Amino acid sequence: MPVVDYIRHLRDEEDLSINEIAKKTGHNWRTVKKYADGEGFEETLKLTKRGMMYEEGFGEIVDDWLEEDMKLKRKERRTNKKIYEDLRDNHSFKGSYRTVCEYIQNRKPQLKAAKIERHERLEHPPGEAQVDFGNMTVVKDGAYKDIKALILSFPHSNTGFGYPLPSENTECFLEGLKQLFHQAGGVPTYLRIDNLSAAVVSIGKGDQRTYTEAFLKFKYHYGFEVQPCNPASGHEKGNVEKKVGYTRNNLFTTAPVMESFPQLANWMKEEMEKDRQRLHYEKNVLIDELWEEDKKYLRALPLTDLSIYSVESATVNKYGEIEVDGDKFVIHKAKMKQTLVLKMEWDQFTCFTSDGEIVYREARPYMNKTRAIPWNDILIDWEKKPRSVRYSRFFKYLPDRVQTYLTIRPEETKSRVKGVRKLLEKHTLNDIHSALDAEERFERAPHELGYILEAKEATYPEKLNEVHTPKILLDYETDLHTYDKRLCPSLEGGVS
Repeated sequence: MPVVDYIRHLRDEEDLSINEIAKKTGHNWRTVKKYADGEGFEETLKLTKRGMMYEEGFGEIVDDWLEEDMKLKRKERRTNKKIYEDLRDNHSFKGSYRTVCEYIQNRKPQLKAAKIERHERLEHPPGEAQVDFGNMTVVKDGAYKDIKALILSFPHSNTGFGYPLPSENTECFLEGLKQLFHQAGGVPTYLRIDNLSAAVVSIGKGDQRTYTEAFLKFKYHYGFEVQPCNPASGHEKGNVEKKVGYTRNNLFTTAPVMESFPQLANWMKEEMEKDRQRLHYEKNVLIDELWEEDKKYLRALPLTDLSIYSVESATVNKYGEIEVDGDKFVIHKAKMKQTLVLKMEWDQFTCFTSDGEIVYREARPYMNKTRAIPWNDILIDWEKKPRSVRYSRFFKYLPDRVQTYLTIRPEETKSRVKGVRKLLEKHTLNDIHSALDAEERFERAPHELGYILEAKEATYPEKLNEVHTPKILLDYETDLHTYDKRLCPSLEGGVS
């Protein structure tokens, strides 16, 4: 356009001829004539013919065949050659095999993408909820622990609730649902779930499902309706899927410190209540305000809670053991080949005899499973960058006294980090924490802490009780002056 504007200027304002403008600008005479004396500069949109696949409807036929084939196993699908032959023989197609191949190459990725995105947009009425598990990581007693967070979301308001659990079994799932209903203050009218084994035994046609007896009992007690998802159709509960990811990214990106499951549950509840003070992603209204509308449609909680447990049996083997969740436990009060009744709760199990006597109670094995934090690698990094220790994401996982010991003297942080790494070859962080129980020990060098730890671990034989000496002689002190007088009577008072 600047060139056209310049040509117009030369023609109209400076009154130059076409030949003069052509010489001055260096453009062809016909080009100058067109723009100097032309009426306008509208360009017509040139549409290229797309070919018979688009213009004559053959593409629609191929699209239908491709979509049909997507539902079949790969070896049962039509080849490009077969599609071409069917078009030629049955639909009077006059084009070439190459035309068909180019069309299929272009359309197949588009159809696959459309299939993924072709989900019906549902309007969720108030009171309906979705539930799903998510994998999270916390730190307990200085080690990583993998937990399951059961997330309950209400799509109408985008309100979410969460409860931490050690596993995805039936007892954990139902206990978590019960606690989430209490957090929400009511029971959702409809609950959408996927086909998790804790609730579903088998899948039939359409909405037909065979549910576990425990889940049906729970459902009838709390009075909600179930909306099952189709297999491999996570988009049907997309709200809770996103809520699981949102919870992981906002609460568990840096693993929180966990003291116990109740403590972690209270922390999650508080954090998710704070999250309601933001605007809904579409409705531009506070989530908390929309939640008030959701709450009006919730069903009331039953007057009594349902006790969540399952009953199993186990036979004591010849070593006096039973197996629970894949681990073996010795039952001292039981006899060999005795059958015990096990009451399985989400966090513990109890063993009963046939007479109802409790002979054993223990936490379920998964309650104590952890993964070690790679402290050696972390301390090596801290040794290279001692100023980063206080700001590291792992710093808060150290015991309190160890945190203080590493940072109380910034100029010694590097040497202390190196020393603690050496101590961890023989001792644990909790041992080092105990060794720092006296305030003056924060001034000690790491190798001095090592001496203290070794002295604590040293064992000495206990003093034996001697029973043969008469009581009158116990703690008797000998007077040596008596012996002196006997030995040297001439010396008054004896020798000192």
